[in-house]
Amino acid sequence: MLPIDLTGKRALVAGVADDNGFGWAIAKAFAEAGASVCVATWPPALNIFLTLFERGKLEESRAMPDGSKLTFERIYPLDALFDAFDDVPEEVRENKRYKDLGDYSISGVANRLVADFGDQPLDIVFHSLANGPEVKKPLLEVSRAGYLAASSASAYSLVSMVQRLGPLMRRGGA
Repeated sequence: MLPIDLTGKRALVAGVADDNGFGWAIAKAFAEAGASVCVATWPPALNIFLTLFERGKLEESRAMPDGSKLTFERIYPLDALFDAFDDVPEEVRENKRYKDLGDYSISGVANRLVADFGDQPLDIVFHSLANGPEVKKPLLEVSRAGYLAASSASAYSLVSMVQRLGPLMRRGGA
């Protein structure tokens, strides 16, 4: 662990859906350094992630060096393909994994953060998103549409997050 003190800081880590990825590791490192951590999870994975948490399936991974358990201040649904809720197609809005989540767009998460914590709630935003509809296909079988969707979710989403979450950062945030 690097000797960084993040006490009193709040981090949002986008892209945590289990305890295997970079997002989890980064969230845990921020917490070890003293930050309060919120995570944003892709709606189709949200219920699975919450169930793992509630049933204690992540207990070993939640163990912190000081003997405490990793906790999250909030867990937000986030589909970073959508800058605003108006961008969400009707078939996605009506999908059972999305239907009751409210606004899971990037703007929606920004609005929830402000509602939960005030006008400038963030010190740290970490983008750990990577997804695409054809992610399991061999590279040479990926279509142009699949490639562009993956680029949107995995790369352009950072631009959209900075546009919408940057103004919520406290002075000195990163």
